[in-house]
Amino acid sequence: MITSDILIIGAGPTGLFAVFEAGLLKLKCHLIDALPQAGGQLTELYPKKPIFDIPGFPSINAGELVDNLMEQIKQFQPGFTLGETAETLKKLDDGTFEVITNKGTVHHAKAVAIAGGLGTFEPRKPSLENLADYEENGVEYFIKEPEHFRNKKVVIAGGGDSALDWSIFLAEIASEVTLIHRRNEFRGALDSVEKVQALKDQGKITMMTPAEVVGLKGEGKLTAITVEKEGETFDLETDYFIPLFGLTPKLGALADWGLEIQKNAIVVNNALDYQTNIPGVYAIGDINTYPGKLKLILCGFHEATLMCQSVYNMLNPGKKFVLKYTTVSGVDGFDGTRKEAEKAVVKKID
Repeated sequence: MITSDILIIGAGPTGLFAVFEAGLLKLKCHLIDALPQAGGQLTELYPKKPIFDIPGFPSINAGELVDNLMEQIKQFQPGFTLGETAETLKKLDDGTFEVITNKGTVHHAKAVAIAGGLGTFEPRKPSLENLADYEENGVEYFIKEPEHFRNKKVVIAGGGDSALDWSIFLAEIASEVTLIHRRNEFRGALDSVEKVQALKDQGKITMMTPAEVVGLKGEGKLTAITVEKEGETFDLETDYFIPLFGLTPKLGALADWGLEIQKNAIVVNNALDYQTNIPGVYAIGDINTYPGKLKLILCGFHEATLMCQSVYNMLNPGKKFVLKYTTVSGVDGFDGTRKEAEKAVVKKID
């Protein structure tokens, strides 16, 4: 049995930062994640994609942000159960919790924080008859390593931010980038639309709108796609077809835990501590919902901080915790390390 003060379900950025905030309060954390590595969607879906809304970083790649978070929490020695899914939750008579994974690993914790992002998710796939024949043989739903597409012919389909952003990114890597969308209008950030327009004008991106991919061709591996545009069809040679039509999120086993669910998200009390309808169980990050909710990493960090304060108060009734800035109090790691600002020099000036 693995024991901890806070069992965090989900090792994405919100879950990882919760370890740091818990560590400042001397609370021990363990994390469960269905993926084989920490980082959640940032690692699994777009590790090389730049993120622009992390305070203090004008731009930081998703994978680099995960690396930084892992370095930040190393001093608090969290445990990880990776490649396993939390299946059952049971509240014990003493108010603590038992969580068992799909592989039978038993966890015992004083509090549970669900930080599962979008939950489990699958890409929305186009309706093409022989699509499965080319999956991982020219058809890709995620771009994990952009270098894989260097000097290759790439066709991207979609009209949202992901399709626009990856078209921009791969325009400098692939030999050819073709962006296909069934409408003339794109639903993405204005800046991204303008960048795609500029790259199109420079001949670095080929646009086909309104158009749709209606067929795939190749012996064992994709070599061409069939495109329908203005009532006519034609074949286009390509090495890769990347349909980016979004993800279908699912809560999975969490939906059977007795939590209050609203539109595939867990309802929490945002007026206090992001606790669910089950006392001692919290939901932080993209997986929760409340009035005014914004699905931003920054908001997840804030929610994780208040959640940890709530758990501390729950586990230490009547004990007053005096919050101090880390610049004043320093950071004491569980590994015996101490990080603090340099002391001011007191010296008389003659």
